[in-house]
Formats: sequence, C-alpha cells, structure tokens
Amino acid sequence: MKKTPTKQADESISRLNYRDDFEAVYGIIATHRNRVVKGINNESLLMVWEVGGFISHKLKSSTWGDGVVRMLSDYIHTRNPKAKGWSYRTLYKMVQLYDTYSATGFDEIVTHYGMQHYLPAQPFENRHDTTSLFVPIQLAQIPSNEIVTFETTQNRPSEIVPIQLAQIPSVIFATSWSNHQLIMSQCKTNEQRLFYMLYAGREHLEYKELQRALKTDVMSSLLGSKDVQSEMMSRQYPQSGVLFKDTVYLDMFGLPEHYKETKLRRSIVAHMKDFILELGKDFLFIDEEHRVTVGSKTFKVDLLFYHRLLQCMVAIELKTTEFHPKDLGQLEFYLEALDQEERRSNENPSIGILLCKDADMEVVRFALNRSMSPTMVALYKEQLQVGGVIQQSLVEFCRFINEDK
Repeated sequence: MKKTPTKQADESISRLNYRDDFEAVYGIIATHRNRVVKGINNESLLMVWEVGGFISHKLKSSTWGDGVVRMLSDYIHTRNPKAKGWSYRTLYKMVQLYDTYSATGFDEIVTHYGMQHYLPAQPFENRHDTTSLFVPIQLAQIPSNEIVTFETTQNRPSEIVPIQLAQIPSVIFATSWSNHQLIMSQCKTNEQRLFYMLYAGREHLEYKELQRALKTDVMSSLLGSKDVQSEMMSRQYPQSGVLFKDTVYLDMFGLPEHYKETKLRRSIVAHMKDFILELGKDFLFIDEEHRVTVGSKTFKVDLLFYHRLLQCMVAIELKTTEFHPKDLGQLEFYLEALDQEERRSNENPSIGILLCKDADMEVVRFALNRSMSPTMVALYKEQLQVGGVIQQSLVEFCRFINEDK
C-alpha cells in the first residue's frame, strides 16, 4: 500500500523526535563493527608475523630450503583448498615482514621517533566526535574486550610455535597486511616505512589509496619545507605542518594544455572525491564560488571546505598562473570576511590556501613574512612528478600521530 503524503510527513516528524536515540544506536553499531574489523586485522598481522618468523628461522638455520617453502604452500592448499593468500611468493613476503621489522635497525628507528608504544588510533567515526551521541544513556556494566592484549610467542605454549620469535613492534598494527606488502615493495628506508605505516593508519587508506600516496610522494609534500606557510598559520595551528601538503597532484582530471581557472574549478568539483583524497580525508566540501558580502559588494571564494580536526573553514583560491603577492592580499580579505560574517563561536579562525600552478619560492617566502592571517601557498601538478623523500620532519609527524590518538 502506497503511503500518503500526510503519513510520510508524520513519519518524518516522528523520526526527528527520536533522532538522538537512533544516532546513539547507530553509534553503538558503528563502534563495535570497527572494533571487530580492527581485531581481525590485528590477528591477521600477528598470524603473518608468526608464520614469517617460523619460516625465517627454518631458512636461516638451513633446516629448510627454497623447495620446502614451495611444498609448504602446496600443503596449505591441500589442507584447505579454499584458502587464499598462501602462495609461495606470499609466504616469502611474510618472511620479509618478519626479517625487516624484527631487525635492530627498525627497532632503533621506532624508538628514535618515540613510536615504540604506539597504539592504532580510534575508529575514524569517533576520533573527532565532540558530542555525546555515542551511548548517551547509562548501560549495565558489561565485561569489556576493547583493549586487545597481543600475546607474544615467547609467552605462548611451546607446542604452538616451537621457535623463539622476536617481539612484534606495535606500530605494525597501524595498517593492514595488504598495505604492508605495498610499503615493503615501494619503500627503501626504515624512515619511509614508518611514515607510510602511520600515514595509512591515520588516513585509513585502502590499498589503491596508499598506492597513490606512494606514487605522489606524500612524505615529501607533507614533511617538506615550511616556508610555504605564514607565521600565523604555524602559531595558530602548530599541526598544520603535518596536515597540509605543499604539492597536490591533479592528474586524474585530464586537463587540456590550456585552460582557465573556471575549468580548473569545475574539474575539481566534478572529481571532488578524488580531490579530497588528495588533500586529506579530514576535509569536508562546503561550496564552490562561495559568496561573501562586505558592505554593498559581493565576492566569491573559489572553493570552501571545513576541516574536521582543526574545526575551521578552509578557503582555497585557484590560480592557473604563477604566484603573485597580490593574490595573498585577496585571500586574506576573504578570510576576514568569513571570520566576521560566517564563523561560529565554536570554530577556529579560517585558513586560506592559494593553490597555484607555479611559484618562485623566494617570492612566496617574502610575501608570507608579512601575512597576518593563517595562510599558505601550495602548488598543483597536472602530472605525477615523483621526487626525493624528505625525512627531516618525521619527528614532528610522529609526535603529532601520538597526540592525535
């Protein structure tokens, strides 16, 4: 039977009356589903570590040869024909994981950057939640399994794994096994491996997203020069150095050889999901050509976003030409208008980003030295141009990761 408009309206009103209760139930479901997924991932990695360690010890002691590992792969498939992920090559990747991260060099890197006691961040849905929607009522006490204690093989009965294995570094639980395989194949240094583990964990990157992050050399663009940010930006938002990239890649747009700012803006809006993935998942899109009125005149901000972690509006001005100091003045004007006319009492001062096609970094530095607003200049590239990795700010990034948990 088809519902009448009146009944539909009544049901909508009823749902509004129970919205907080419904959100609370949904919050409970989302929280526990995330814990289940997290638990499965952790057990999977612990299994990979133990299998890799077992085979590694057999190979190093010359008890096994390469042929035995092939036989093991066949044996696992015989025991469970439906089992996937146990090929000869994958078994050796498990050995690689164990050998790489049980080595003294990696342990020293983890300790140096203060990540030896790292625990993965809370599920994304809850990380920045400032409301009381999740379980807003007093429930009976239930034994909690929220904290997962990872037993090491040293403490397990010897009949399970009769080989002394190294302690698994807790930072490994930051991301999934499939992501670890990609990190091991693409990263050449322990600093790179540590960064991409933490970055994939914080941004909740899936395999293809991490693959793009590696191709676009996110480590360099995120931990690079701080000359692209104003002093007010660094003072107002100390975390900005490890939150905002100085270079973004727009290769997914397929831009023509010559185009205007309007074409660039429309391409971004048409590919907004990809653009936000490139910027960072904490960005929420608000509007394009956002109108701000000052006096009797109306102005348009190219793109307006909201940043969940920093709790502020982010205005992005697009320039298909080289950076010019006058562009910064225009952006600061927009920020002042947004803060005076639209910023809410619980929000922080707005941030401005000039996204330019090119820039003379010395001109940028001079211009930003006089900027009294939280602003920065970033470049966009139409094609991937992978550069060298910058490691100097990894300490700052690791400190931010620990504080963000």
